[in-house]
Amino acid sequence: MLKKFIGMHLTNLFRLVTRWLQRTSNIMAIATVVAVAILAGHTVSAQLVAPGPSQPLASLKTVAVSEPPNLGQFVKNKPAAIVLGKALFWDMQVGSNGSQSCASCHFHAGADNRDKNQLSPGLLRVNASGGADPDITFNAGKGPNSVLQPADFPFHKLADPNNRSSQVLRDTNDVAGSQGVSLTKFIDIVPGSAVDQVEVVPDPIFNVQGINVRQVTERNTPSTINAVFNFRNFWDGRAQNEFNGVNPFGSRDPDAFVLKAPTKQSPLQQVKISLKNSSLASQAVGPPLSSVEESATGRVFPDIGQKFDQIKIQKLPRETGKKLKQLRPLGKQLVHPQDSVLGSLSRWPQPGLKDKSYEEMIEDAFKPEWWDSQYIIKVNPTGGTQYIKKPQGPSATDEFSVMDYNFSLFFGLAIQLYESTLISDDSPFDRFMDGNTNALTVQQQQGKDLFEGRAGCVFCHGGAETTNASVKNVENQRLRRMRVGNTAQAVYDSAFYNIGVRPTGEDLGVGGKDPFDNPLSESRLAQQGRFQLLLNAPPNIPVGPNERITADGAFKTPGLRNIELTAPYFHNGGTLTLRDVVDFYNRGGDFRENNIENVDIGIQNLNLTEEQKTSLVLFMQSLTDDRVRFERAPFDHPQLFVTNGHPGDQNAVTNDGTGQATTTLIEVPAVGRNGTTVPRPNFLGVTSQLSPTMTTPPSPGPSPANPLGGSMTQQDCPPGSTLKPVSGGYMCVAN
Repeated sequence: MLKKFIGMHLTNLFRLVTRWLQRTSNIMAIATVVAVAILAGHTVSAQLVAPGPSQPLASLKTVAVSEPPNLGQFVKNKPAAIVLGKALFWDMQVGSNGSQSCASCHFHAGADNRDKNQLSPGLLRVNASGGADPDITFNAGKGPNSVLQPADFPFHKLADPNNRSSQVLRDTNDVAGSQGVSLTKFIDIVPGSAVDQVEVVPDPIFNVQGINVRQVTERNTPSTINAVFNFRNFWDGRAQNEFNGVNPFGSRDPDAFVLKAPTKQSPLQQVKISLKNSSLASQAVGPPLSSVEESATGRVFPDIGQKFDQIKIQKLPRETGKKLKQLRPLGKQLVHPQDSVLGSLSRWPQPGLKDKSYEEMIEDAFKPEWWDSQYIIKVNPTGGTQYIKKPQGPSATDEFSVMDYNFSLFFGLAIQLYESTLISDDSPFDRFMDGNTNALTVQQQQGKDLFEGRAGCVFCHGGAETTNASVKNVENQRLRRMRVGNTAQAVYDSAFYNIGVRPTGEDLGVGGKDPFDNPLSESRLAQQGRFQLLLNAPPNIPVGPNERITADGAFKTPGLRNIELTAPYFHNGGTLTLRDVVDFYNRGGDFRENNIENVDIGIQNLNLTEEQKTSLVLFMQSLTDDRVRFERAPFDHPQLFVTNGHPGDQNAVTNDGTGQATTTLIEVPAVGRNGTTVPRPNFLGVTSQLSPTMTTPPSPGPSPANPLGGSMTQQDCPPGSTLKPVSGGYMCVAN
């Protein structure tokens, strides 16, 4: 597609042309454009024919959700799987500590707006040879359990926000991430109990005066809303488009398999599976086993599955005094009776779901060959397994049903199907693209023109999805060639760019490796001749052994929908406002010169006026769907309790008696399909104004009628502590 640019300043002309050239290696095209550009320099009225974006903006209603073509081999009832997925996504009992869910980091517009104990030091830093060289020191004045303030942003602050070469007033490689769990070692599950048996491990990084506080992720939390459109997920793309039923790594893991029972009496079969268009499932099974996000170290998915089993309460010879009981789905949380998915199962005003156990929900959603068998799997102390016929009575904790063993398969696919409903396609922008010319203001339309034209944002944030990382854009063009900052041509993973947010060596992004020591970069796999083997697909272009690869410091391009609600921004969470984001791009990034061998050639000075910056911000605000802002269906949800740091500060916390800090829980109230009338405050109270008025967001109070009654009990507290009420929640206080 070609678009005419008339009377354009030559500097802007070249910038737009280079944006196009980075996506092509056609010599004739380059020569033609260069020749025309030279001629254009002789007169301001000359015309240049330049290309439009390959993915023009559109309403999100025009994009279909891609599903695995073989989904029917596993799922027998999709609505039932969505019910299961929503319950699992929001259920705090999934975490090893019995109070951490997927939603714990994705509860505000699919992201995280907490402000205390949200910093991580530069743990992903590497040395010059690419070896791990973590920085474990926090920025001066901050540390574990500190409170972020508006004055802390941006993390890289310049005297002149329009000039990346101006005096640096502040700089830190700290990351604004999401708090997860304290560092512990997994000992055993207590089937039927939400809290796993763990051993506290002294944490050399996330501690205050030697007392463990919750660990924080090494990158900022991206939104789960519209994530179904991403070809790969996570900032570094490690969640593969292909789901293997076990972990995020698809065919990269040669040993990943699930169990299949063709009939209840059949011997169990080890089966390697592949579900394409399933990066959400690949992503979903990562955090529950992360020793930072949800789990004690050493836990495996069958452990999670078994603790949700429906088990009769009786003693076992090997575990005297231990009672086994069933967990009620969402048993610690209220479910609104008008919840758009779970409402019919709500026990309101009591916590949890009625009538259905997780065991029954899996049976409703998935085909029986993946869960129904007369055999159990016994895990030997050496790590080996054997399949034995199911004995009478309940199983020991080292014995698993096929349902337990395949729990990662159910967990991943159910959450994928639930998250596939989280599509925000009714923003003012969508209505404008659908034909309502009054849906955008004049200034928002000017911002749209800048976004598509002079600012060149659309070249990375293209399509209805506002990201080139979409399935539609990537599936047939996984590898591309472009010119990087020093004009050298390189092969890159489509939609993964180094834009100079931080020096490349602080975080390699897609330039890093998977757990099997393979490059995460698909370009590097193609160059090594292992693309087909590890990605179960042929590369779309050949990559020569001596071709240059650009991957280091590159991250997946995020979608921009609802972006006004999801601060802080970028993979390091180092930018607070949309105006600061526009300033970053206007000055050509922060570390363009440092990253010149890998930086996107399109990261250049834009020379925008203040009015143009304002127009861009207003346009980005038009991408917000009010259903997300007000938590209306499908963005309604059960009650959730999240931590926001620990009582105290970075200098002192209270020991709960186990070496961990006491925890305060704040409530995110249950919301039904009609949503709320007052939206939850954004991160640090940032409003949608252009010059944000920053306020400390009030702690949300508990719902009326004692919402915690019966949902948290003394057994949720560690030994030596007592459950006591606090503002907005309960906490375990040392005796």
